[in-house]
Amino acid sequence: MDSSTEMPRRPSLFPGLNASKWPWWAIVIALLGLVMVSLIISDGQYRATFLYLKDGVLTTLRITLFAFLFATSLGLLTGLARVSKNPVLFNIATFYVETIRGIPLVVLLLYIAFALMPLLVDALNAMGIVSSLRDVPMEARAIIALAIGYGAYEGEVFRAGIQSIGKGQMEAAKSLGMNYFQAMRFVILPQAIRRVLPPLGNDFISLLKDSSLATVLAVDELTQLGRIRRASTFRVLETFNLMAFLYLAMTLVLSGAVGWLERRMKIVE
Repeated sequence: MDSSTEMPRRPSLFPGLNASKWPWWAIVIALLGLVMVSLIISDGQYRATFLYLKDGVLTTLRITLFAFLFATSLGLLTGLARVSKNPVLFNIATFYVETIRGIPLVVLLLYIAFALMPLLVDALNAMGIVSSLRDVPMEARAIIALAIGYGAYEGEVFRAGIQSIGKGQMEAAKSLGMNYFQAMRFVILPQAIRRVLPPLGNDFISLLKDSSLATVLAVDELTQLGRIRRASTFRVLETFNLMAFLYLAMTLVLSGAVGWLERRMKIVE
């Protein structure tokens, strides 16, 4: 047979559809989601476990949102200090970044929650600044610890974003009569924020997953409630299946929201 002769291809039943370009990963995830939803509806154990865990989802989202807002604010201030020519601000910010990034997050949670917070409460009461503060809820301690931990990483994200803007932008702003702070606010930061949005979105999703570390403080978030449910019912498969499914669902929703925001702001890679 002549090698140049090609066998005729069988016509496709759906010529407008190219299966090789389908998002098979999304199709598989959607099918797994349908299986989990059907189990929640039809299986009593799955349904009871889901009803028990749903409050943990709200707590997880609350911890993630507040910790990320505080971490972003702290990271912005740290990033500005890291590019500052003031040696005091630069060294304080660098000390914070290098120290916090060198400590495991779970150790940071335990240290802030059980070492620093009691000292802070006693100091505030001793100075008479507040007289009614006796304790700080564990959820608040987890939020503070996660914000401090992620603030160091966000500081480096903002530093890199600011330094990625050409020096000519600052010189042009100053030539128009702006001082350093005006130029940073109206010229540099708007451009830098657009560039750092993708890594900030990734850190937001990572923080959602790392919020599970709050279980070491006995905060009733998703992982902690899952552990309690598993210990009290010994339904390991149902509990861990639903925990993984709920974390995956939240992560996918947040990933979609971050992608939409990037397209909205016309982020160019």
